[in-house]
Amino acid sequence: MNPSKTINKELLRLAVPNILSNISVPLLSSVDTALMGHESIKHLGAVGIGAMIFNFLYWNFGFLRMGTTGFTAQAYGAKDQTEIISTLFRAAFLALCISVLLVLFSQGVGGLATDLMFVQTDQVDLVLKYFSIRILAAPASLMLFALFGWYFGMQNSIFPLIITITLNIVNILLSFLFVKQYGWGIEGVAWGTVAAQYTGLIIALLLFLIRYRSYLTALKLSSLKQVDKVTSFLKINGDIFIRTFCLTFVFGFFYSQSSKMQANTLEINTILMQFLNWMSYGVDGFAYAAESLVGKYLGASNKEKLKLAVRQSFRWGMSFALLYALAYGVFGEQLLGIFTDESILIEASMGYLFWMIIFPIAGTPCYIWDGIFVGLAASKQMRNGMLISLLLFLAVFYSVKTTYGNHGLWFALCIFLVVRALILWWYYRRGEFKRV
Repeated sequence: MNPSKTINKELLRLAVPNILSNISVPLLSSVDTALMGHESIKHLGAVGIGAMIFNFLYWNFGFLRMGTTGFTAQAYGAKDQTEIISTLFRAAFLALCISVLLVLFSQGVGGLATDLMFVQTDQVDLVLKYFSIRILAAPASLMLFALFGWYFGMQNSIFPLIITITLNIVNILLSFLFVKQYGWGIEGVAWGTVAAQYTGLIIALLLFLIRYRSYLTALKLSSLKQVDKVTSFLKINGDIFIRTFCLTFVFGFFYSQSSKMQANTLEINTILMQFLNWMSYGVDGFAYAAESLVGKYLGASNKEKLKLAVRQSFRWGMSFALLYALAYGVFGEQLLGIFTDESILIEASMGYLFWMIIFPIAGTPCYIWDGIFVGLAASKQMRNGMLISLLLFLAVFYSVKTTYGNHGLWFALCIFLVVRALILWWYYRRGEFKRV
């Protein structure tokens, strides 16, 4: 069979379940936004900030998924069963330790987060109520990061699909029940998330036992304590942590600046960010597939297929991006009505819809490059590229904010995504990558 066709087949086998799984993630956020948007403008802003706080927290620990995928995929390509299962246990132990600390210090973290996000006084109580409940799901959420990363590394995108769709169905149903039937308001959407996360974790563990129980026989205590492997795992995850911290800082900064602008800017941007979420999670299906394939072929020392996987990931990802841009251009106004029935917000948001057409084309390359570099476990390059992009984002924003206001904020975010892609492209062109 033609090598390109072989790669396409593998890519789609991994990407299609990832796309279906990822699209269901912003669906959950969109449902929460819609539920609160029909409560009041104050509730809409509060759930947007509350969700962003958790994005900030959990995205910072995204290395539990990304680092695990890279290590597992390379061990899978090298057919190293001991390292495959050891990677899962290292990631799971780290996830458990971090989540326990988050729950123990949740009160202080919640207070600090509302201060840093410049939450308006009339929204603080709502945001803290949401936070104090949803933080209870931290152990399940972070353990799922580790398990998802391991499944992706094992070239298995079906299990994450099953888990994510089930989790989100449970979440949506419970959120509707708690908000519409019991009238719990913002606390209802928080409790729906907590229950769904633990449901997802139980399913993830059951699937592991059904399919991968035999790998437990390859687990060796000496491997878990192997200094060079543990050091490499922590170092790469540390780089990814810095990279992700910068990323979440940008989006946290985006929301905080939105709240400091003219009336309703925060609510407008909360709605518009749902468009970006739909795009990013959809395109990430190909980025996740790239993680799995690039890591596998690097572990197997197959440079030809590795390069083909990179090339085809971009072709499919950009094709998908064009579809998003077209859909937002044609149906943008109708989509706004899903998130709020406030005519003032819909009318104000219309002036920013053209950004939603630009972002899929401008932003997709950086998502695909992220997936490629995760598979390569090239964390240093990811870290450096993100630091440079962050500095440029801030420089652009502060140079245009007085003149262009919220449009300047969206422009700076667009530049941030484009520069990330250019830097990673440059690293890839000049780099030689080896198995970790």
